[in-house]
Amino acid sequence: LLPDYSGVCCCCSALRPRYKRLVDNIFPEDPKDGLVKADMEKLTFYAVSAPEKLDRIGSYLAERLSRDVVRHRSGYVLIAMEALDQLLMACHSQSIKPFVESFLHMVAKLLESGEPKLQVLGTNSFVKFANIEEDTPSYHRRYDFFVSRFSAMCHSCHSDPEIRTEIRIAGIRGIQGVVRKTVNDELRATIWEPQHMDKIVPSLLFNMQKIEEVDSRIGPPSSPSAADKEENPAVLAENCFRELLGRAAFGNMNNAVRPVFAHLDHHKLWDPNEFAVHCFKIIMYSIQAQYSHHVIQEILGHLDARKNDSPRVRAGIIQVLLEAVAIAAKGSIGPTVLEVFNTLLKHLRLSVEFEANYLQGGSIGSANLSTSSKDNDEKIVQNAIIQTIGFFGSNLPDYQRSEIMMFIMGKVPVFGTSTHILDVSQLGDLGTRRIQIMLLRSLLMVTSGYKAKTIVTALPGSFLDPLLSPSLMEDSELRQLVLEVMHNLMDRHDNRAKLRGIRIIPDVADLKIKREKICRQDASFMKKVRSSKK
Repeated sequence: LLPDYSGVCCCCSALRPRYKRLVDNIFPEDPKDGLVKADMEKLTFYAVSAPEKLDRIGSYLAERLSRDVVRHRSGYVLIAMEALDQLLMACHSQSIKPFVESFLHMVAKLLESGEPKLQVLGTNSFVKFANIEEDTPSYHRRYDFFVSRFSAMCHSCHSDPEIRTEIRIAGIRGIQGVVRKTVNDELRATIWEPQHMDKIVPSLLFNMQKIEEVDSRIGPPSSPSAADKEENPAVLAENCFRELLGRAAFGNMNNAVRPVFAHLDHHKLWDPNEFAVHCFKIIMYSIQAQYSHHVIQEILGHLDARKNDSPRVRAGIIQVLLEAVAIAAKGSIGPTVLEVFNTLLKHLRLSVEFEANYLQGGSIGSANLSTSSKDNDEKIVQNAIIQTIGFFGSNLPDYQRSEIMMFIMGKVPVFGTSTHILDVSQLGDLGTRRIQIMLLRSLLMVTSGYKAKTIVTALPGSFLDPLLSPSLMEDSELRQLVLEVMHNLMDRHDNRAKLRGIRIIPDVADLKIKREKICRQDASFMKKVRSSKK
């Protein structure tokens, strides 16, 4: 008598349980022949007819697969996983729960093996399982191991580039499967825990970053085809990242965004910040619009945390904030309007303070070159802040913009007064002048395009008096900025561009200046101005 695969003689095999005989029959003598389809159909029919046997079938298959993995019998491993996939797709019932545990145990065995072929095989089986909707939720099942393993596969450093790419793609697809399975499950909150997000998000960003570096060396990337999306780790990782963010709820948003900052900090991607801008554009377009202010708050908090970093790092973060604000301005910004301006003005003051310290600490020789470089870098920070303030302000409704104008004006320091609320005691005269110019430039950006129905509305007394105070100073640049702010507020018909430049005009009517009859409120305002001059 010839021994069969299990080492049991043929006459004794008839005494073995039926499910074991059915399982043994699907394995051919030569694994190259593949799964025995006729016997697989018998096993499937038996499993569907007797679902209470599913857990035993799964346990026995797991036992055989574990033995084959240890003995490096890849052919029999492929057959066992194919059988498992077919059983999993065919059997939908309450009894599938114990079978799933055996299935996941076998997938874990494949992922733990050092053979890339088996790792990819295990990933493919897990992805198929993730797309199955179970009748009832599983309250005890966790996917911690799979999150860790798939994240490690995303960072594969295999010597063969093709195998390395294949393993990374499998890791990304595995993460995508975990996300889909847990989001649809009742225990979906577990995937959003920080210990999982700290593995998932950096793994996706790592693959997005690697391919972007290659694209930057080759040239502008072309739009990927459908086939490239499956073969390109960067495209697949980006799609998975978008899907992850799109599923994030109110309480999970911060856990999904904070690992992005950690990754950008660790890999020093704020300078240059092209990849950082790309990441946050994806975030802002993927999340639900009502959660945009959460992301803006996180960026502001990170800017505060990195306030002592180099000017270029801070400028990179501010430029990311500008891109986020540009997208959020089209939807809901939430209660962060004043917080954005307050934080930006605080960092504007810090930048001016750093600049003043560089100038005071400069010395003769090579140190002057370093001081000049840092001074120029701080100007980049200041210009980025002013640009962000201007863009944000220009997208606000008029009632909010008037409040922001008052807020900025209240921070402009004026010599001989203590009404401003910005601390300039450490800046000195040069630093104070610099912060005055920066704040007035910010105010100029906010007032651009502002149109009030009456001059009184645009220039209330509480705003006009502090605005005119810098115009009495000897500094010509300050006086010019004040006049430009006044022009922005009083020019309600865009006539300013037509009058720009010194030239002789024979007929003023050729300018086609828009005019309207002066209203009673404006006439009263001008009378008050004339009387105050007397």
